Amino acid sequence: MTSPDIDTQTLAGTERATEADATGTATGTAAGTEWWRTAVIYQIYPRSFADADGDGMGDLPGITHRLPALRELGVDAIWLSPFYTSPQRDAGYDVADYCDVDPRFGTLADFDLMQGAAHDLGIRVIVDLVPNHSSSDHRWFQAALAAAPGSEERGRYVFRDGRGDNGELPPNNWESVFGGLAWTRVTEADGAPGQWYLHLFDSTQPDFDWSNPWVREQFRDVLRFWLDRGVDGFRVDVAHGMVKADGLPDYTPAVEGGSMGGGSATLEPGISVEPPEPAPYWAQEGVHDIYRDWRLLLDEYPGDRILAAEAWVDPLARVAKWVRPDEMHQAFNFAYLETPWSAPALRSVIDDSLDAFSSVGAPSTWVLSNHDVVRHASRLALTAENLQGHGIGPKTVGLPDPVVGLRRARAASMLMLSLPGSSYIYQGEELGLPEVVDLPDSARQDPTWFRTNGERYGRDGCRVPIPWEAAAPSYGFGPTTASWLPQPAEWAALARDVQEGADGSTLELYKLALRLRREHALGLGAVDWLDGFGDEVVALRNGDVTVIANAGAAPVDLPDGDVLLASGPLDGRSLPGDTTVWLRA
Repeated sequence: MTSPDIDTQTLAGTERATEADATGTATGTAAGTEWWRTAVIYQIYPRSFADADGDGMGDLPGITHRLPALRELGVDAIWLSPFYTSPQRDAGYDVADYCDVDPRFGTLADFDLMQGAAHDLGIRVIVDLVPNHSSSDHRWFQAALAAAPGSEERGRYVFRDGRGDNGELPPNNWESVFGGLAWTRVTEADGAPGQWYLHLFDSTQPDFDWSNPWVREQFRDVLRFWLDRGVDGFRVDVAHGMVKADGLPDYTPAVEGGSMGGGSATLEPGISVEPPEPAPYWAQEGVHDIYRDWRLLLDEYPGDRILAAEAWVDPLARVAKWVRPDEMHQAFNFAYLETPWSAPALRSVIDDSLDAFSSVGAPSTWVLSNHDVVRHASRLALTAENLQGHGIGPKTVGLPDPVVGLRRARAASMLMLSLPGSSYIYQGEELGLPEVVDLPDSARQDPTWFRTNGERYGRDGCRVPIPWEAAAPSYGFGPTTASWLPQPAEWAALARDVQEGADGSTLELYKLALRLRREHALGLGAVDWLDGFGDEVVALRNGDVTVIANAGAAPVDLPDGDVLLASGPLDGRSLPGDTTVWLRA
């Protein structure tokens, strides 16, 4: 069948896909050597990457213009957060048309040009897919609102009658990730209060009912639309959601805060407990049937097209279910992202990760920052608890020391990039960008800020448009001073042109790390732990590279070996605290 989201430009996308095959960016490879197993993938948040038309919002032509910089950085692929038609109430994760480009970002023709330019540079293109929910503006949901209870149109979403004598209470006690109830009551055509619909996120993001075959077929068509255009894969938003437990039972999380996790606990290294059962709206077994179906569809296409899971699930052994051989290819390692800058904790999570993912034949997919979490140049120096999605701001207790934060971030990134498997880089981390803490309240746009009445700052601080040129308007983000979130004055000193070619800059550190990672085939290697460096040190050998990360304060004597890379200055053959070094083994 033809999806109502698909238009006549599908043919152009098919032609582009054929061109991509011809250039070698979409050719098959032997099992076990696929590109995604070792790739370094760069996340582009389109709103904040590069603005070509000067309206203060990043766009696809801006991305195209800046692609050579990413080739120079040395990444293998890019992942674009949503650029689809959307009212932008949740920065594009509220999709109103899955098969078109929002005019703020450009057109389908602009997408084709951008993807063609990326493929010409040897960079693969992964796009975001948001299957748990749509925008309330989507015509499917508008049709559901206009239809009667029990109708085919309402069956595409999770509509339920309310509890209480007159249906005045929500169907259950579930809470939104963004704060407040996960249910909104509608007004029926006759003006009377009616059914409730589920939205695990904002009220403008109604959840689909994935038990409905119609929904499943629509998303097969969406996948085909973008695969036919030549994309190399999909990052799947809320990949642990979509399927809800039968009966939608009440649920009270053990830890409040709207966590996206499928049951988690913070434990000291070495302490093991039986993991809690997932919430009835996360990590249900039925999601795996969806991904098996999608995997079969992707396997029809040449070029090792991939599915990457955003699955906030604990423990790692449970996450590994998403990347079994007949399901997805990658799953973000959020356990690693959430690990503090502590050597025992890091050793433990690396071991657990390698064990869990290798048990199903998948690589670990390492990550330290993304558009939903406090940037690790700030997070690793926070002294207070920071729950995922809550953000930090002026009133946060225990704000990080920026010098300590950057030093730890550089050391943590060099440790991550030395590990076997695939790694993701979030735009701006190669510049050492910290979280923007002092955004004015009037500028904030994250739904979390509004739904919690300012109790949680949300994710705006990691989404501020990045700096390219110190002396240019909006630091080179665009040709004017416009910027959808205000950029701090400190951005000038961190701009890409300032760091380009500068000894010791974070940008040059990343370039060298990515080059050495390729030259020494670290992504294909293995971890061999080294003893004798003390409890505050992570020491390992990967192939012909020795990696030593000092997460403590006391300096550590280095063994013999030429220094290939150091995240900070060395004191002779002594490794200072909060520093990582790569040595020739």
